[in-house]
Formats: sequence, structure tokens, C-alpha cells
Amino acid sequence: MKLNELPVLTEEKMEQINFTLIEALHTNKQVYLTYYKKGQCITEKGFIQFVDSLGNLFVFIDEVFELKNKMKLSELIDVRFM
Repeated sequence: MKLNELPVLTEEKMEQINFTLIEALHTNKQVYLTYYKKGQCITEKGFIQFVDSLGNLFVFIDEVFELKNKMKLSELIDVRFM
């Protein structure tokens, strides 16, 4: 099985992701997060709890297990409101 390669995001796409993360953090709206991990693109539903753009870090709480997930912003491929 061939693993997916990490997609290269445009500057515009990265700005859109960052904007959506910040808006989701401040409005507490649920989002779909698509991220890259171990050669796979994974999509989860959850709430953004913390964003640190300078530290390349964000924290989201997934809908299923309600666990805090600390992730790198650079692993994100897409963020969309539900």
C-alpha cells in the first residue's frame, strides 16, 4: 500500500486555515479538521481550544472521545466549518 504524500499548501490556503482556526476558537463552532499523519490524510470533527501560530501548535477536542489533541499546524491540510 502506497502512503499519501503530504500535500503542499499555497500561502493563500495556509492563511485560510489559520483564519478559520482563529474564528473557530473565538466562536466555539465545530469544525472538520483534515490533517496528515503517518502517510494518511485523516478527517475528524472537533472544537478548537488553543492556537499558537508562532509555535506551530494547536489543540482541538475531538467529537468522539472528547480528548485533547495537541497537533502541529504544519500537519493541517484543511479546516472547514460544519
